[in-house]
Amino acid sequence: MNDMKGDVWMRDEVESPCVKLCVMHPAEGLCMGCYRTLAEIGGWSGMSPEARRAVMSELPARAPRVAGARRGGHEGRVRRRDQ
Repeated sequence: MNDMKGDVWMRDEVESPCVKLCVMHPAEGLCMGCYRTLAEIGGWSGMSPEARRAVMSELPARAPRVAGARRGGHEGRVRRRDQ
């Protein structure tokens, strides 16, 4: 019987910042959900923990570059109604 508590299941890795809102901002080249570039998203699984931590530390500063760019969902409906 397999023990799901083995070393394979207890890996100490930096989690992906993905929030499953995968929309690329056309001008900035950043995902509007996690703020990573396509290269960072595509290479995430092959990055070292140190490289992942470096990307994660940059993400908060990237958020303002795409803030307010989304027009869908609740925010888009409220804006249209108020105009």
